[in-house]
Amino acid sequence: QLGLPLSCMCRVPCNTMFGSQHQMDVALLDRLIKDDVESGKLPLLLVANAGTPGAGHTDKLGRLKELCEQYNMWLHVEGVNLATLALGYVSSSVLAATKCDSMTLTLGSWLGLPAVPAVTLYRHEDPSLSLAAGLTSSQPVEKLRALPLWLSLQYLGHDGIVERIKHASQLSQRLLENLKNLDFIKTSVEDELSSPVVVFKFFREYSNRGQTSQAAQASTIQHPIISNDRHIYDTFNQWLGEQLAQLVPASGVDVVELEDEGTCVRFSPLMTSAVLGTEVQDVDQLVDCLKMKIPVLTSTLQLREEFEQEVRRTVGLLYIEDLSWPGLGVVRYNYHSDGKDDDKQEKELEKINTEILKKLNELESDLTFSLGPEFGGQKNCVYIGMVTEDLDVSELVETIAATGKEIEENSRLLENMTEVVRKGIQEAQLQLQKANEERLLEEGLLRQIPVVGSVLNWFSPFQASPKGRTFNLTAGSLESTESTYVSKAQGTGTTPPPTPTSSLAKQRLPGQKIFKRSLRSSDAFSETSSVSHCDDLEKMDQRTPAPSPGHEQGPLETAKTEEQKEGAQATQTDTEDIRNDKPPHDCTKVEEQESQR
Repeated sequence: QLGLPLSCMCRVPCNTMFGSQHQMDVALLDRLIKDDVESGKLPLLLVANAGTPGAGHTDKLGRLKELCEQYNMWLHVEGVNLATLALGYVSSSVLAATKCDSMTLTLGSWLGLPAVPAVTLYRHEDPSLSLAAGLTSSQPVEKLRALPLWLSLQYLGHDGIVERIKHASQLSQRLLENLKNLDFIKTSVEDELSSPVVVFKFFREYSNRGQTSQAAQASTIQHPIISNDRHIYDTFNQWLGEQLAQLVPASGVDVVELEDEGTCVRFSPLMTSAVLGTEVQDVDQLVDCLKMKIPVLTSTLQLREEFEQEVRRTVGLLYIEDLSWPGLGVVRYNYHSDGKDDDKQEKELEKINTEILKKLNELESDLTFSLGPEFGGQKNCVYIGMVTEDLDVSELVETIAATGKEIEENSRLLENMTEVVRKGIQEAQLQLQKANEERLLEEGLLRQIPVVGSVLNWFSPFQASPKGRTFNLTAGSLESTESTYVSKAQGTGTTPPPTPTSSLAKQRLPGQKIFKRSLRSSDAFSETSSVSHCDDLEKMDQRTPAPSPGHEQGPLETAKTEEQKEGAQATQTDTEDIRNDKPPHDCTKVEEQESQR
């Protein structure tokens, strides 16, 4: 619009050492202006941000205004934080925007009115200069552009505009307060009291619980991270942002790529709440979903290295390094080919890994298995998604390896069986041909003549047993069918060997799913307690309850007690008589009575 070429533009870098990394470097700007003046160039215009598009940070507008006055430059400000000028409390960094020469306001997105155009406000000391610059026009068509804005302002009024901006700011503050109480969440907020934009990301070694706002702000995302780790965190935060946007669409969260922080999740209700109708309940739901996803992210990140080591130790599996996959990892089953070409080996590899994926999805587990992303992923691999902390990594890897080995053996068995059947058919044809020749020799030449053969067969029938061949798939050999015609029943052949039971099958608790660690400590406790309970019952049965001193026995109880005593004495007496080889007292009494008679 200024009619200047692109060579007249100069981009000013942001801070690298001190201050926010999203703010313009004032010292470097001063140096660039001096270089332009010394080279004969005229500094004309400076465009600053009051709320950067990505993180929502505000440049040091006060210092920039001083430089512009020093070098006679025009200062233009734009950004989402300019909306907070309508509120009662405005931060000093945004309040300095009132001293600029011009500013651009995007009222359409702030108020939820897409048809309302952006507005540029500028200072004009001399109206003739504005007319000469083409900023004012007397054309009716151009004046009608402001009609939607005028109608909207008349409909909402001053209180309605302030209420919408205030509501968006309150949503940001509510989310920011909740994020302070969450572990493994980093925030990048310039002013916690008035910033309408909240940018956060997942980072495992970080916990801002118990820290002050200054300490949390000082420990924002400014530490260098290893390239691989940063790539993994970017992938996980990309997945987190997509999940939150899918679970809570009314929140309006999106994923942004920042130069220093990497991939982050942004919540800017001032740009989305008026259109989506975001309320406080949506922010609370967003926090609840975030609390549910953080344990999954931490568990997956922690078990990712263990999964890699376990796969590398397992024979037959190949670990695929894919930093762009948000999950436990990627594994491929290696197919050991014997003299096969590359095309056939590739087809076999694809077939085996696809069959592994199919069998894994048939298992009753909470894991997600897939072939990876549609674009950019590795081929012939099994992609494992997010996991929880109770995952048994060793069992998972063993199951994948055992499944792949079983599929490979079945494939080879099918190939070998096909070859054996083909050879068996050829051998059977040769044997049947030989048997047919022997039959012709036994019948003789005369029986082959049409009329003579019929007469001979009528006078002297030739009894020939039908011969055939049967192929035993279990033994892989040809057998004669004579026993079948003699016994009038088809033989079963040898019994196939029993199918071996997989050694990977583990005893599970009722309701416990596969690939989950069993609570062995609780199981041991329950078994010990049950055994001790049985011992206590046996001891209680062996004990004889003693009557209390103050307890009086009734007649029924006395009779029972006497009967028990007499029974015990009789039993003891019988035992002693048996040991002493003496007859019992009853036998002695009978003999005395007979002698008296």
